[in-house]
Amino acid sequence: FAKFWNPKQQHCYDVIEGPKGNDPALRPNQLFAVSLAYAPPLSAQQQKAIVDSCSQQLLTSYGMRSLSQSHSDYIGTYGGPQIKRAGSYHQGTTWGWLLGPYVEAHYRVYKDVAQAKELLKPLVQHLNGGCLGSLSEIFDGDAPMTPRGCYAQARTVAEVLRVWRLLESSP
Repeated sequence: FAKFWNPKQQHCYDVIEGPKGNDPALRPNQLFAVSLAYAPPLSAQQQKAIVDSCSQQLLTSYGMRSLSQSHSDYIGTYGGPQIKRAGSYHQGTTWGWLLGPYVEAHYRVYKDVAQAKELLKPLVQHLNGGCLGSLSEIFDGDAPMTPRGCYAQARTVAEVLRVWRLLESSP
């Protein structure tokens, strides 16, 4: 796993040994390596660097962008015909369910339950918008973070509940 580490940018490569070499794009997938319950494959310093990079470049009020706004392929609004929407899905769209792994990774690095719970508040407030009592699948990557896609996404609801329960049971 160590060869995924990009020391220059202080986060993991998105792809290694691909047709174009190592891809340094910042994406949220690396949060899973930090949020693992058992022995993350990264040093404590690397875990903190990933959480900090994702906090600065991918975190929105409603989840994690699928690509950093600074990337040339970034698309901040999910919309238009199906082919355009499909192309933007992983190029900047905010995914609500990815807030779960982010909050867990943040808690593992910073050990602050109150701060981790604060990160969930905008999605909890979203329960009263869109589909009452549920959470949207995705949101635009750019403000005002318009909810898009499925308006009642079980995966988003499940991750918010999972990580909330984790935080509730934490010391």
